[in-house]
Amino acid sequence: MRIHEDIDGFGTDEVSYGVIAQHALDQQIPLECCPTSNVQTGAAPSIADHPMHELRDLGFAVTINTDNRLVSGVTMSSEFGVLVEAGWTKEDLFEATLAAAWGAFLPYDERADLAESVIEGYGIDL
Repeated sequence: MRIHEDIDGFGTDEVSYGVIAQHALDQQIPLECCPTSNVQTGAAPSIADHPMHELRDLGFAVTINTDNRLVSGVTMSSEFGVLVEAGWTKEDLFEATLAAAWGAFLPYDERADLAESVIEGYGIDL
């Protein structure tokens, strides 16, 4: 969870992307973010100050993950919960879940079916 270090001006209104960050943004490469684990390991200072919020706002394909559920003591529900407490909306969670579906290591047709299930599950009309 270090891609933010390749963005000059990260956290400001004036950002400049390095080669890796620009590529990840342009190609919408899913960024697997594990908020609780990242705080536990010191990769992020807190859930509220996690760089994933800004990365989401900049248009990166942020996904929500648990890392090691047993060691971190988390579930997907608890990760969603801490993000909601940090200000994430249903739409933010939907976008992250949809990015994860499209980023799955599956054939295209199966990813499309998975994405459709996410859309239906969130009750989104497109």
